[in-house]
Amino acid sequence: MGDRVHQLIENLGKTVVGKEDAIRLVLVALFSGGHALLEDVPGVGKTLLAKSLARCIDGTFQRVQCTPDLLPADITGTNIWNPSSGEFQFMPGPIFAHVLLADEINRATPRTQSALLEVMEEHQMTLDGVSRPVPTPFFVIATQNPVEYQGTFPLPEAQMDRFALSFTLGYPSESEESQMLDRLTTATRSQDLQPCITPEEVATIQAQCAQVRIEASVKQYILSLVRATREHPDVTLGASPRGSVAFYRAVQAFAFLSDRDYATPDDVKHLAPYVLAHRLIPAGGHQATAIIATLLETTVVP
Repeated sequence: MGDRVHQLIENLGKTVVGKEDAIRLVLVALFSGGHALLEDVPGVGKTLLAKSLARCIDGTFQRVQCTPDLLPADITGTNIWNPSSGEFQFMPGPIFAHVLLADEINRATPRTQSALLEVMEEHQMTLDGVSRPVPTPFFVIATQNPVEYQGTFPLPEAQMDRFALSFTLGYPSESEESQMLDRLTTATRSQDLQPCITPEEVATIQAQCAQVRIEASVKQYILSLVRATREHPDVTLGASPRGSVAFYRAVQAFAFLSDRDYATPDDVKHLAPYVLAHRLIPAGGHQATAIIATLLETTVVP
């Protein structure tokens, strides 16, 4: 299965130029059974990454452009009266896909944002007392613009906590951007990518990641970092127990992507900013990333 994963990374690199770190992070989120939040400026490839991933895993892809007039039913689906049958018929929404892109999620109202809470955690949606499972695997990639906040609705803590990782793609380097321009005439589009893995194999990889060994000392290191966020004087709200679980699973997936069946403290240190920073509410204008950097310096490494 390792060869298929490397092929998956290589395939994604054909469309998303120079972003191997971001590709690995989004795969960590996918293989750990979580979801990813991309906080970045427009035009750096967030949508392209999501579409390419769905194509590479031969999964269904749906995109929701979040706006203030978007309703919960526009995401989950709704029951519509069918005159020919004389009964209500369920019309599924875009959440019934393997990969769901919620573009500019913070432009949707809190009511619409909340439509994703159940499905992101329990992989099902409930309407009129009937629960319907979504496809397996189910992976949400949400984006938001960190610069333009006019007309937006900040995600509540419960929503942020459901994202396993949050990271940015960032601008390409000059050479990468030059390579991107050179590819314009021969570029591989996301729809031209050949699937290299199936959704069923993704589920198998998720199960294999869950078997990656984490020694007691490394587990304690994870717990120490999480608990330190709750005790730091510059943090109003620290990481939750859900954050601990997401951290543990992400470390397992990162080790698997590194061709190892065991995790190391370096895996924990590498992932800490991406798993913990978006879960914190800093006090007094402090930056969450700076706080995580301080905790990594002060917490004893096994």
